[in-house]
Amino acid sequence: MPAKAACAGGGEIMIYYSPVMAEENKSSLDALSALAKRRGFIYHSSEIYGGMPGFWDYGPLGCELKQNVKAAWWQFTVRGREDVAGLDATIIMHPKIWKASGHLDTFADPMTMCKDCKKLMRADQIKDIYAEQRKKPQPKVPGSDFFCPHCGGELTEPKPFNLMFKTIVGPIDDPSNVAYLRPETAQAIFAQFLNVLATSRQAVPFGIAQMGKSFRNEVTPRNYIFRSREFEQMELEFFIRPDEAVELLHGHVVTLADNPDLNGPVQDDWGWEVWHKYWVEQRKKFLNAVGLPTERFVEYWQKPDELAHYARACVDIEYDFPFGRQELEGIAARSDFDLTQHQKHSGVPQTVFDDPLKQAAKKLDDAAKAAFIAKVQADWVARGKDALAAEKFCRDLFDGKYVPHVIEPSAGVDRLMLALLCEAYEEQTLKDEKGKDDVRTVLHFSPKVAPVKAAIFPLIKKDEAQMKFARDLFEKLRRKVNVQWDVSGAIGRRYRRQDEAGTPWCITVDAQTVEDGTFTVRERDSMAQTRMTYEQFLAMMYAALEF
Repeated sequence: MPAKAACAGGGEIMIYYSPVMAEENKSSLDALSALAKRRGFIYHSSEIYGGMPGFWDYGPLGCELKQNVKAAWWQFTVRGREDVAGLDATIIMHPKIWKASGHLDTFADPMTMCKDCKKLMRADQIKDIYAEQRKKPQPKVPGSDFFCPHCGGELTEPKPFNLMFKTIVGPIDDPSNVAYLRPETAQAIFAQFLNVLATSRQAVPFGIAQMGKSFRNEVTPRNYIFRSREFEQMELEFFIRPDEAVELLHGHVVTLADNPDLNGPVQDDWGWEVWHKYWVEQRKKFLNAVGLPTERFVEYWQKPDELAHYARACVDIEYDFPFGRQELEGIAARSDFDLTQHQKHSGVPQTVFDDPLKQAAKKLDDAAKAAFIAKVQADWVARGKDALAAEKFCRDLFDGKYVPHVIEPSAGVDRLMLALLCEAYEEQTLKDEKGKDDVRTVLHFSPKVAPVKAAIFPLIKKDEAQMKFARDLFEKLRRKVNVQWDVSGAIGRRYRRQDEAGTPWCITVDAQTVEDGTFTVRERDSMAQTRMTYEQFLAMMYAALEF
């Protein structure tokens, strides 16, 4: 059956499309960025002055999409759970935090410069730049990664370049007043761990979540908003007992080999690898909920030689962007590295007191405690750790004290927005009733993140009764969700504008509306039209917005 692309009634010309004949055309980055600028999603920062590389502004639709992505993450990760609390920390923090975390000494990219054209670039991105230059004039030594991909000139030896932005706190430009814009939101969570623990009425296992701006002075920001110098992160640090503490409490530790139910309630006897896999599954559920189907991303489990020295496991959830498969977010098991580092550098203990653990240890006799210490020492030594440190760790456990371990799901708002835009973008070549091709550009956003939830169209703007009903409907809906009012042009053109904005539903008020109170709801993806009452529309909309 053909689907109507224009609302029935009012003497409007109706164009009929056949969905069966539609041809799918997924986005290229150029087409997507052109649409994003034209419709007010993303602008180049400071454009009238030539722009600032690596900085992007979000327009009317872009900032709504961004707010919706953040709100969805917060609802799913914080408000939808009992075991996660929130934090909103400052962008500039004490510089010793970055010394403790390792950012001050090791947070660097290898930078090289062309001796001829003087272009700066990341040495580890030379191959990627060559790949992008295939259709352009080849350099003097084509295919060589040791020559400039822009002009063929000789490259300097790569040198580390720290990615943190420096600033001065206070009126005097002095080395003692140097501070940094944060390169990630996670360290503030570790620095405020004890305060949140004391005030949130939480106990391990529990999480602290934060969203906010981060800054990295990327050598070569690239791929649109994927890698920029100013961006937003959504990070969770979920603190768990060490496996040794779980063993003391329960006499066993549940591992993945035990095939635990990761879709059911969390369990107190889970070990770190189960918690890690649990959060991988939670992140996948979230991505599904906001519009990325499972088949569109890949779980990449980092190999042992790829892991950070402190990490026990790390999974990158990767998405196939138009420029290739890249990391969308990461879920890392970071052991007790971060809190231990801050404990060492600040001199403030980051241990927690776990009374159930102390009570469990009291039930052990000296022989059982000695056997437990020996078992932990053997495990630690096998992992290259110190036997004496293992014994002290066990003695602390017997007193109910330990530094929590952490699982860290970390996502970028901007990267997720780009993935959602790429996933949503489609150019459909359709046939009208005369058999002519007609291209419809549409963004298939999930209603949960769509910038505009509904658009209200009075069919005939000169009809006072239609205008009044439509305006009243608009005012009622705008108190609940973001809606748009549009009276300009034919209905078909209004539909097309909303399709490009990704609006899930278009509501047309016509002559029948004035008579019985029903209106036509046109669904974006199928273009099907259904007459509904206000209550029916609200029920449908709220069902689509729920997690």
